Amino acid sequence: MFQFDGFNMMFPVAGRTFKASYRCFSVAMLPGNERQDLENGGKIIMPTSALDILSRLNVEYPMLFKLMNHKTARYSHAGVLEFVADEGKCYLPYWMMINLLLEEGDILTVENVSLPVAKVSKFQPNSVDFLDITNPKAVLENALRSFACLTTGDVIAIKYNKKIYELRVLETKPGNAVNIIECDMDVDFAAPVGYKESIEDDKPDEVSHDHIVEEVVENFQGPGLRLDGKKKTENELDTPAVKKVLPRGVPDYDYKFGQLSFDRSIKPISDRVVETNSDIVPAKEKESFQGQGYSMKKSRK
Repeated sequence: MFQFDGFNMMFPVAGRTFKASYRCFSVAMLPGNERQDLENGGKIIMPTSALDILSRLNVEYPMLFKLMNHKTARYSHAGVLEFVADEGKCYLPYWMMINLLLEEGDILTVENVSLPVAKVSKFQPNSVDFLDITNPKAVLENALRSFACLTTGDVIAIKYNKKIYELRVLETKPGNAVNIIECDMDVDFAAPVGYKESIEDDKPDEVSHDHIVEEVVENFQGPGLRLDGKKKTENELDTPAVKKVLPRGVPDYDYKFGQLSFDRSIKPISDRVVETNSDIVPAKEKESFQGQGYSMKKSRK
């Protein structure tokens, strides 16, 4: 085993495990031109000496590491992006330092490990703002290309449209830490922190048309009222109104005094009068109207 302690290198011992301790800093502290891409993803920057030792150990690829903060008993996992750090130092994305409860210059132990290939992962956004993304699953899958592994319990940070979104890793299978390089992984989401179901989600399921009709009928149950304000008779309450159609010339023997019936189907009198020729009036009818006429008023002399 190779072990580093700060700037000091220990002699190798039996085994093919790399383990070293470095003073860690956020990638913003890396010398040289500022690089925004270093914050995206889950990979660290290690010194050149680490690459030399790892190459001689013939460690398994891809190179994956367990990061341990012994002071707080916190740990996570990461891949390596570059071997360009100064000796005795390593650089981490800022979100990773927060997960490990590290401050600038704290001691971090780095050990190479082998992790199972991921099959399932589940995430919970730390804000409902994540729902504003049109296709959050595609955005997350694209961001995870900058990661080498995932650890259950970590809060990772991804950048989309110049905005940072944090997501907690709720579950990883088949282990609590998994390798996500070139794998076929099912991604699932839990409801974001602070999410509340909308009113529409609380609405009951749609009811059938027949059920709606039954409710409407029940709402309109009760006795009917007359337009003139009088109480309805027993016959009017018990029996429905039935329209009676009588042949022309047949009297309505069921007529009740004080009752008026308006039958709109009967034609007006003007349409029923048949024009007759005075020349064909029978002689008896002509004789009935013969004679001298008289005035009802007395004539004045």
